[in-house]
Amino acid sequence: KFDKEIYDFGMLTGNKPVSVDFKFTNVGDEPLIISKVEASCGCTVPEYTTVPVKKGASGVIKVTFTPTNSLPFNKFITITSNAKTTSKVIYIKGNIPATTTR
Repeated sequence: KFDKEIYDFGMLTGNKPVSVDFKFTNVGDEPLIISKVEASCGCTVPEYTTVPVKKGASGVIKVTFTPTNSLPFNKFITITSNAKTTSKVIYIKGNIPATTTR
């Protein structure tokens, strides 16, 4: 179970990478094994543990976004695991003003 499933960076200032931690807790009966985490584009990079997360324990998926153009953005990250629902999607969004990426 994730503490949040959507994170809004709001208006970004500058073209430097920004990151957010998506914290989760294993509410299942077995150790949670995250087998794959994929981002919707190359500008978004997820980091995650490959070590099983014990029942009741918590973990973090860190998502880093690098602005590449001047537009609002909505990106998704797909998490594949051995949970009852084997696929989960989390989202990041925000806006990049035209002067930021020049």
